[in-house]
Amino acid sequence: MSRAEPYLSIRSLRCVRGPRVLINDLSVEVAAGHGLIITGPNGAGKSTLIRTIAGWFRPDRGEVSLIGGDDEKTIAEQCHVIGHLNAVKMQLSVEENLAFIERYFGAALPGAAALERFGLGAIRRVPAAYLSAGQKRRLALARLVMVERPLWLLDEPAVSLDAAGQDLLIALIREHLEGGGIVVAATHTPLDFAPAAELRLGRPVPVPTRGAPAGAGEP
Repeated sequence: MSRAEPYLSIRSLRCVRGPRVLINDLSVEVAAGHGLIITGPNGAGKSTLIRTIAGWFRPDRGEVSLIGGDDEKTIAEQCHVIGHLNAVKMQLSVEENLAFIERYFGAALPGAAALERFGLGAIRRVPAAYLSAGQKRRLALARLVMVERPLWLLDEPAVSLDAAGQDLLIALIREHLEGGGIVVAATHTPLDFAPAAELRLGRPVPVPTRGAPAGAGEP
């Protein structure tokens, strides 16, 4: 693995949520230009792992690092997170939502260009509250191409997308990887992109009592 470009490093990670151990002693690296697809049953810890990588959750043990990234920025400042919620302002129009992203982050790609790429140009003045679920998802995904960040953390990114929307998502991911980016995606829906490794998480186990061994996810 070349160390000339950023890579994601997860070392001895243990995540406990309430009475359950979701992830135990997980170590994995994701090189620039590669993806990691996280699968597993509901409640296995897929979303928890995404949020822990982003720095939103503090792990019980272990560390997550973006080696070779910007040392003056946190991982949260160097990643995009697309979660179950779209983070769309419903009272604003489609173009106003992206205009905010453009102003706040200093977007590399103007919002108008992103609207056309995601097939939203014809409804740019429609309030987001009136969009279909798939259109709202496209609007959320548009920030991926507007603001350049090396690490994409995607939690069920294909949810609500039709076949054309899923094809667009896969094309975006492939472009990001070809440019040396990193993608970590938690999904129940097959995502056809490469190169990518699969990390399958097992069912969570109770927090062990003293002297009892803890369970772990399946790498």
